[in-house]
Amino acid sequence: MTKILQRNLYREVADRIGDLIEHGELLPGERISEKQLCEKFGVSRTPLREALKVLATEGLIELLPNRGARVVRLTFKKVKDTYDLMAALEGLSGELACQHISDAEIAAIRRLHDDMLTHYRNRDLIPYFEVNRQIHESILAASRNEVLQEMYCNLSQRVKRVRYSKKMNHKFWSQAVQDHENMIAALEKRDSRLLGQVLRDHLCNKLEIATLAGVIEEDSLEAANS
Repeated sequence: MTKILQRNLYREVADRIGDLIEHGELLPGERISEKQLCEKFGVSRTPLREALKVLATEGLIELLPNRGARVVRLTFKKVKDTYDLMAALEGLSGELACQHISDAEIAAIRRLHDDMLTHYRNRDLIPYFEVNRQIHESILAASRNEVLQEMYCNLSQRVKRVRYSKKMNHKFWSQAVQDHENMIAALEKRDSRLLGQVLRDHLCNKLEIATLAGVIEEDSLEAANS
């Protein structure tokens, strides 16, 4: 991995560690080795520890008193609670977007959607997820509400490793694509109520893939269903 050379390092280090967590190179519950990460990134412990503090506030790691840090385990309840809140924010963003979005922005989102469909047909999962993310971020941006966007992005970081899991079965994937078809139709009609509902349902339906991702504590899942 390329060593980090920037003068102000902590945010860059935090982003790199976040990528390791997202891609499964740092596993749920795994202890963070400061020595290994300092060597990997070519940085001292000071920016690394600042980065760990940032990641703790973002919910990706937990700081252990006098014992360093470890990757947060995602329980079923934690994921569900996070998704519920994100769904409310994303639904609101869709309603606001219908009020403020321009024709040019809708056309740009339509082009992204067409690109996403191409990746879906080709079963190109990584570029599919990237374009999928751009669509949601474009709708969020069209809400013209910076506080909403900030809150949503913070929550999204906490469950990114679940939302963009490589374990995507055919049933879930086809449903996700149909949800996006419904999103675009509602957006082009500027139907704020419909778009808000589609976005809420779309996110809440993702608990199924979360259980398949292998990053949710099974005992918590069983407890939630009992």
